[in-house]
Amino acid sequence: MMQSQLGEASGMDGNQNRQVMVVMGTRPEAVKLAPVVLELKKQSDIKPVVVATAQHREMLDQVLVHFRIVPDMDLDLMTPDQSLFHLTGEAIHRFETVFRKARPDLILVQGDTTTSFIGALAGFYEKIRVGHVEAGLRTGNRYSPFPEEINRKLVSVLADYHFAPTPNNRQNLIAEGVDPDRIIVTGNTVIDALHLTVDDNFSPDMPLPHDYERLILITAHRRENFGKPLENICEAVRHMALHHPDWVFIYPVHLNMHVRAPVFRILSGVNNVQLPDPLDYYTFANTMARSDLILTDSGGIQEEAPGLGKPVLVLREETERPEAVGAGTVKVIGTDMKRIVQETESLLNSKDAYEQMARAHNPYGDGKAAERIVAFIRKAILL
Repeated sequence: MMQSQLGEASGMDGNQNRQVMVVMGTRPEAVKLAPVVLELKKQSDIKPVVVATAQHREMLDQVLVHFRIVPDMDLDLMTPDQSLFHLTGEAIHRFETVFRKARPDLILVQGDTTTSFIGALAGFYEKIRVGHVEAGLRTGNRYSPFPEEINRKLVSVLADYHFAPTPNNRQNLIAEGVDPDRIIVTGNTVIDALHLTVDDNFSPDMPLPHDYERLILITAHRRENFGKPLENICEAVRHMALHHPDWVFIYPVHLNMHVRAPVFRILSGVNNVQLPDPLDYYTFANTMARSDLILTDSGGIQEEAPGLGKPVLVLREETERPEAVGAGTVKVIGTDMKRIVQETESLLNSKDAYEQMARAHNPYGDGKAAERIVAFIRKAILL
């Protein structure tokens, strides 16, 4: 576990460089902000100040180690089975201490986590400009995903600059009254991160049969899927594993006990189902690159997998990433057990249907989103 560095952070503004505070607390935030931090470090007149809230401790640290990023301040927020009330209250309280140590010219937050919402709110309280990376995603359902849909809408209200991955995201923001001059379409930084991570020489630590026919990667951990939906997902995986012994299923299991309990109860002991702890980002990205199909309720994977030519079946009722659905790289199938089995088997047993999804155009960019974000920041804070 990283130790808090708050006490060491004072006096770090000893030069005249402008400061950009980059706030991250979960693995997806770290993955998508790491390319921005690395791009900021290339600038001679801008200093990135990385604040880790550690909303998700172990999973955040794995990414920081991979990208060789050491936080300037670590709030060390995570507690076992933490509630949204506790996390939100502790986060905003500790940001008061952050601003005693650093006074940035801009705060960057990413996505839709509690960390991003509190980072933006703290910036507003201090009258510091806020930039929102991955702005403008919407499902239109305030409770799905929960609490992410409201988090990102609140960040949009608080932010000064909006870095939208796609033109559709830009239109969502304009429809909500955001000044178009404060929106820049950048692509998604997750593609940048993939370009920095996928390795042709990767060798998995997990033992895999030499003669498997299909490799299916699964992630499911969202709050709205806790309970019966997650049980349905697990029952579908169990059914397919037993009926297709030459298919291998890898399900890295989230550390939350609301996830682990049903997953291990339903899937333990099935020979061709592997249930490792959450994989570090390097291993996960390279496992994804070697998979045939991904079943997920994750948002980020809907962006990453198309960049690798991997079809995605989304285990949710709606998605805030309609561009992938429109492009044909992603299909939303929900959490009904029978439908999950039907859609998975149909896709993997049809060469034409599979190739159509695998070869579809990736709508999330060319891997240069971080460059566009930093170029905009330079104009915003240096002019």
